[in-house]
Amino acid sequence: MRSFPVVLALTSAVFTIFLLTQMSECCNEAVCASIVSKCMITQSCKCDLKNCSCCKECFSCLSHLYSECCSCVDMCPKPNHTVSALSSKSHVEDLPEAIPNLFQVLTSEADAQQRWITFNFPVDIDTSHYHPRLDKTIKYRTKNVEQEVDPRKDMMITLNCSVAYLSQCMPWNKCKGSCQSMGAVSYRWFHDGCCECIGENCINYGINESRCLKCPEPEESLLDETEIDYGEEE
Repeated sequence: MRSFPVVLALTSAVFTIFLLTQMSECCNEAVCASIVSKCMITQSCKCDLKNCSCCKECFSCLSHLYSECCSCVDMCPKPNHTVSALSSKSHVEDLPEAIPNLFQVLTSEADAQQRWITFNFPVDIDTSHYHPRLDKTIKYRTKNVEQEVDPRKDMMITLNCSVAYLSQCMPWNKCKGSCQSMGAVSYRWFHDGCCECIGENCINYGINESRCLKCPEPEESLLDETEIDYGEEE
């Protein structure tokens, strides 16, 4: 009967070795091997980003290591190492490898582990900016007391904007990587370390306000100078 645990251990070791050989080059094997093995056994990440049928389950399985280990199971966008002119001057940046469906799935419900908090709000978009202007003639609109005419009303549509504030403080490069792994369209990194991931229907880079749950971290209470013990006076 003692041979069964030995066989089980050998099987697990062989599976781990096989898994490591299948991991992508950008996968951190030292950090991800154990949790990726578990997620592969439970088939929590057995889908791709096109149908995203297991995105939420995979995100939950990888837990706090998702941003580091999603590349091991081909469940995060390829990293983009180019720095745009916008990011060199601002704390906001577009993410070209966005996956809106993934971001929508992850932010559709409150995260059970409170890794982020989600805000949803409507935005009005003027579609006239996206229509070709072939007619250059001047048109006049009239209105009377009974009816006010808004020439832009027919061209306005209302969409839902979703943003996710990551709970913990982080440097800007980790903020970018975390938002990219969630499929966000862009991100906003505040100078206090708060990170905001932004969905596809948002304008002006989401909410221009730091609302992270645990960031900025509360400053340690400073002792009053009279309370500091300098030792007994001689």
